Amino acid sequence: MSNVPPTGKKLGLHWQIVIAMLLGAGLGLIMKAGVTEGSAAPGWVSFLQICGETLGKLFMNSLKMVIVPLVFSSIIMGVANVGNPKNLGKMGYKTLGFYMATSLFAILIGLSLSNIFHPGVGVTLPQGIPAFDVSAIDTNQKPWEILTRIIPVNPLHSLSLESPDMLGIIFFCLLFGIALINMSDHIKNALLPAIDALFQTMMKLTGWVVRLAPIGVFGLILSAVYLMNLDYFLAIAKYMLVLAGGLTLHLVVVLPIIFYTFTRRSPWQHFRNMSNAMLTAFSTSSSSATLPVTMECVEKNAGVSNKVSSFVLPLGATVNMDGTALYECAGVLFIAQVLGTDLNLTQQLLIVATALLASIGAAGIPSAGLVMIYVVLSAVGLEGDQVNLIVGTMLAVDRPLDMYRTVVNIFSDSVGTVVIAHSENELLAPSPS
Repeated sequence: MSNVPPTGKKLGLHWQIVIAMLLGAGLGLIMKAGVTEGSAAPGWVSFLQICGETLGKLFMNSLKMVIVPLVFSSIIMGVANVGNPKNLGKMGYKTLGFYMATSLFAILIGLSLSNIFHPGVGVTLPQGIPAFDVSAIDTNQKPWEILTRIIPVNPLHSLSLESPDMLGIIFFCLLFGIALINMSDHIKNALLPAIDALFQTMMKLTGWVVRLAPIGVFGLILSAVYLMNLDYFLAIAKYMLVLAGGLTLHLVVVLPIIFYTFTRRSPWQHFRNMSNAMLTAFSTSSSSATLPVTMECVEKNAGVSNKVSSFVLPLGATVNMDGTALYECAGVLFIAQVLGTDLNLTQQLLIVATALLASIGAAGIPSAGLVMIYVVLSAVGLEGDQVNLIVGTMLAVDRPLDMYRTVVNIFSDSVGTVVIAHSENELLAPSPS
């Protein structure tokens, strides 16, 4: 989700990724055709395979490199943008409660559909990739033990890039941010600019890494097509359908029910009111870039006062990522299913908790959810070369899903704004009929 508008005639990043995906798939098929069954691969095939694996690994390592400092700075700044809890007032608490509830609903939809349809089950991964170490997952944890895991004994150890404890990092950053905004202006003015500078720098660095996606996708798709069987790509298609179905269910069923329940207004009229913002969100894949259009739609078409929209919508663009939260949960379960790993109730609850918290820290960069999915993967111990290959293939097909996720994100923001405005008697005009 990038806030930088395209300039000149430069090919868009999503088109670069599509071209890289097609080139990688084509070359992978040529490599497959160049290998006779039962015989060793020719030298040129082995060389191209090594190149593809290296390019993919470099890109995935680059993504992992930015996660800890990005999450650390983005969550603290997200809390700082909310403001001092003492000054939030009733409207602030309503807004935060609404956003957390809708994100949780979205996550539970992703969790349910993934468990019902099992998009990743039955895939045979190739022998040439180091297998996932199942022992990395603690299967003996009890649900209540998640609470003890949330609080890190040593926050600095949790921030270790070698073995980060993402759930502990997120919780510590939330507490640190809350403590910081309750400090005197002298202390806030000393620390917040430095953390904001770190956040802006990490956004820039992460943007650079994401712009390398075409190179990484080329290498990963080349390796996947050469090594994987058809059933894997059918599973990817099924995963896309499950994710799109979950987003649609949240967009056209859950959010309209919430909207009508609290406002007694027509949700279909609200869809018409928000059509310009939804089209903008779909084309830009950015909640932040769509924010001015979203504000115009909720004020002029839905009749929300500027007092409410100017508070609720910017906050929503920062912390309310229903589509991203749903994606992170469904994506992690898909990866676990492809790996043949059964996640028990405790691990799935851990995914729910981490996805909910991680969606708050999702940065405004292209395919931000795919960057943040490593946060959730790390929380349940899903790591390794096979995980990287699956995530890389998901990245190759992520652009349309990212566009759709952004539509869900901004529509949820708009529903929350109207609901809060209704509760505060700040709807200045009835919704047009």
